[in-house]
Amino acid sequence: MAVTLKASSLVKPSEPTWNGSLPLSEWDQIGIITHVPTIYFYKPTQDFLSPSHKIFRTLRDSLSLALVHFYPLAGRLRWIGGGRLVLDCNAIGVELIEAETESKLHHLGDFSPSPEFEPLIPSVNYNKPIHELPLLLVQLTKFSCGGISLSMSISHAVVDGQSALHFISEWARLARGEPLCAVPFLDRTVLRAGGPPRACPRFGHTQFDHPPLLVGQTTNDGERKKKTTVVAVLKLTKTQVERLKSKANEGRASESSRAYTRYEVITGHIWRSACKARGHVSEQPTMLGVCVDSRNRVQPPLPPKYFGNAVLDVVRGGDCPLRRANVKANWLRFK
Repeated sequence: MAVTLKASSLVKPSEPTWNGSLPLSEWDQIGIITHVPTIYFYKPTQDFLSPSHKIFRTLRDSLSLALVHFYPLAGRLRWIGGGRLVLDCNAIGVELIEAETESKLHHLGDFSPSPEFEPLIPSVNYNKPIHELPLLLVQLTKFSCGGISLSMSISHAVVDGQSALHFISEWARLARGEPLCAVPFLDRTVLRAGGPPRACPRFGHTQFDHPPLLVGQTTNDGERKKKTTVVAVLKLTKTQVERLKSKANEGRASESSRAYTRYEVITGHIWRSACKARGHVSEQPTMLGVCVDSRNRVQPPLPPKYFGNAVLDVVRGGDCPLRRANVKANWLRFK
């Protein structure tokens, strides 16, 4: 897909914001420092999509308003030594890009993730020093059919998915002319670890080791040589999901514990199906990693609308039960 970039500018908060250095939590520090993309598509039948210059102006002005409340996104990261980062809230701004393409939305099919989307997503030049990289880049692309895409690349060192969605939701409200609904909680010192430990703690978490080898093999060289896994969208109907849920909860005493949720059942089913598709024997050790939001799981819970990283990777592992539908769902129960 050929995309032509028409204009690029830095959008700053519409009002003066706090200026200073914001320490990053340990959860921010251990994450990746690259940007995570998100893309939204809008069909041309919607009235608000015309004219395109008005849309761009509305997005720019509302983004400037949103940055008053989410001002860390207008700042920059900076190395401070020891492999650690700090967030300078200096209101340098967010990069906003206007682009267009001769392609039409229907050329994208069912919008399954595809490398074809890459020109629609703002790219980040990681050859530059980190203190010069915007934490948020936004690209508005107009299609020849009148549809548009709105994409964002946001630094994972600053926010997780929950916080990114919070920002996008509030930005959308401001773009519609509505007031802010939920102010972000920006004080990351609530996750401060305290003073340095008296001794270096060591915890054994074998579940985060390298993936287990296939039964009967001594290396994973053969697996490494295989082509990259193709990303696909699996569509499940409500009836199929309820059937899976009913099967997973068969024979369980209602008073023993709560029933398996849709998330647990679907994730367990995908895990089990992947084992079957790969032809694993029942003794094959397998692992599954999922992202868990810790905001309400830590004690005390984090303040509402905490803005930062609080989603952690959790890994479960075991053998490969190919027949019992409820075993995988049981392993996915996190407290």
